[in-house]
Amino acid sequence: MAPNRRVKRVAASQPGFMTLNTSITPENVVSNRRKRINKNKKKNWNKHIDVNDVEDFLEDVRLQERTTGGLISDKSDESLFFLDAGDKKAATQTVVEPTGRRKASRPLKVDLILKNNSLVPVPKDILAYQLPNAKKLRNVAKKAEQLAAIGKVPKKHRPPTKVDGPTKTTAADAPNNPTRDFYDIWGQETKETRDPWYLRQTGKAPVKRRWKWNEKSSLVPAVEIIAPGGSYNPDFFSHQALLLKAHEVEVKKEKEENKIIKQLAYDKDDRATEESVFQEQVEGLEEEDYDANDFNSACTLGILNLVEKKTEKQRKKERVQKIKEQRRLASRYKTGQHQQLFQLRSIKVSLRQREQRTKERQTQRRANQEAEKYRPRRLGKLKFTAQDLEVQLTNELTGSLRTLKPEGSVLKDRFKSLQKRNLIEPRERAKFKRRLKIKYVEKRSFREIT
Repeated sequence: MAPNRRVKRVAASQPGFMTLNTSITPENVVSNRRKRINKNKKKNWNKHIDVNDVEDFLEDVRLQERTTGGLISDKSDESLFFLDAGDKKAATQTVVEPTGRRKASRPLKVDLILKNNSLVPVPKDILAYQLPNAKKLRNVAKKAEQLAAIGKVPKKHRPPTKVDGPTKTTAADAPNNPTRDFYDIWGQETKETRDPWYLRQTGKAPVKRRWKWNEKSSLVPAVEIIAPGGSYNPDFFSHQALLLKAHEVEVKKEKEENKIIKQLAYDKDDRATEESVFQEQVEGLEEEDYDANDFNSACTLGILNLVEKKTEKQRKKERVQKIKEQRRLASRYKTGQHQQLFQLRSIKVSLRQREQRTKERQTQRRANQEAEKYRPRRLGKLKFTAQDLEVQLTNELTGSLRTLKPEGSVLKDRFKSLQKRNLIEPRERAKFKRRLKIKYVEKRSFREIT
């Protein structure tokens, strides 16, 4: 019997097999034998047990929570049903759909798809409301209250005995202490919890950031707005003003070039000739007449001048003259002091003028400092050179963007903007310098042909 059943099962599993009973499929014929499974194994519980009814029930519960915010069986009748009083006026009113611009006030379908239609409340993050070691903190606070009632101060809250000495690290300095302060790790400043005396002694104290480092290096905007004349279809006067500005820049460049040419120019009449060159070469070779008598007389006069001394009468006379000059200067100074008493009005006027000049200089200095924030600084050996103005001539203007001829380079504009805002120093393109000369060698194959 067993071989015959096996043959039937094999025949029924064939794709072209047809049964006499139309209600029975070949799969049922093959699987009509009862499978023997082990139900005491946990891995077979979900594999061979039908839990579709449980899944359907749970799916229905989830659907009710999403649509109504809870189970319908728990809802009251007032929240599920309402009494239709039959308002005829409201029924007869026709709904007029908005047209034109009013129709655009409706929400988009994309927004409706992304809108959250679930009424299930967002679950609370329990960990956000929990404190680490909350029970321990309550016990510590309770003990502190008991000590405060007695009049004792905890040891960690007592002031240190030494003024600037090392303090013993307490549990509050430990990184795993729950009583430490919480802070934002993405914040601008981090709170230092270590002892400042220890940091000073070990040289690990952080460098204090200067206030100047927080300031911007320049007040020039990152993207400067072009002049109105630089538009693809500008106004006539705006375009002419931009052309005038570009013309002034070119005139300034031409003046600098002419200045250099003028400095390098020379008079053709002052050119060196063969005679002048020969005269310069033999200038120190000619012998000059040397008079020994003049030298002896000069030495004699110098010795006589050195040996001659002043007499006592001359010294006394000079001393009297010096005392008279000192007395004259003292009396003149005293007379000037007396005269200043009658010049108080003019002195006040001069002091007022001096204060006015000082205020004007201070105002001018502040204005210069503010203007300096909009100028490029000298950060390197090279000086900043402004970018050429991107301007089109009158015959190059087009009325549409499609036929507009592109001007300049975005990369170069950003590079010059970084230099102008003092973020990088002015640079120039590195020049390639060949270290070794190029050696030309004829190939053997080419040499054989020639």
